[in-house]
Amino acid sequence: MNSREQLITFATIVTKEFIRFMRIWQQTLLPPAITTCLYFVIFGNLIGPRIGQMDGFNYIDFIVPGLILMQVITGSYSNVVSSFFGAKFQHSLEEMLVSPTPNYVILLGYITGGVARGVIVGLIVTVVSLFFSNLHIHNLGVLISVVTLTAFLFSLGGFTNAVFAKSFDDISIIPNFVLTPLTYLGGIFYSIQLLPELWQTVSLVNPILYMINAFRFGFLGISDISLPSSYLIIGIFIAALFVINLRLLNHGYGVRQ
Repeated sequence: MNSREQLITFATIVTKEFIRFMRIWQQTLLPPAITTCLYFVIFGNLIGPRIGQMDGFNYIDFIVPGLILMQVITGSYSNVVSSFFGAKFQHSLEEMLVSPTPNYVILLGYITGGVARGVIVGLIVTVVSLFFSNLHIHNLGVLISVVTLTAFLFSLGGFTNAVFAKSFDDISIIPNFVLTPLTYLGGIFYSIQLLPELWQTVSLVNPILYMINAFRFGFLGISDISLPSSYLIIGIFIAALFVINLRLLNHGYGVRQ
């Protein structure tokens, strides 16, 4: 398969993924907007005034970046894990695997679809946040790069989950018992500087902490973590998961059994 054919295949997979989540927008795009409104009402308008300022910003402004990125993480992860596992379950994936399409093209196609949904969800939640907070962009380049890299990373994570999943129950275990705790403990609602020194050290093990702080820097110009460290951690996880997923596809694990 030459490069032009690979590009057509890649575009076809991405288009299919885009049409899939746009067709059921009531399930894929609307819930994040509603959930974010509830967060703003409860944490921003009701609890926020009691807390006061956080790192020199109104509490509602402080939590905006984390709430946006949380929905990006959930959207990108959910898109890939549900789509790829659905293809396995319906046996439509087998037609793609027996074709001359390289595995890295298949992987990149699904990942790009997840990134597309994650970014669109992020834009929707950002628009919603404008009704509750006065957003000021400190560094647009950091915002774009962090949200794209984060969506890419968790799309890869969703792909890994889908490969190992053997039932629909398996695709909900990681989001419920791993992603949700890590996200809430990733500094969305607080600065880790408020934690005791021991728990500050423990928090550094959480990779989501680096993403949220880098994204917050893009909006507010503040971060508990240095920006180069955040990009380094994100890059390491992306490289590791990409290699792992590609090897899983090459060996046919979970898709040829």
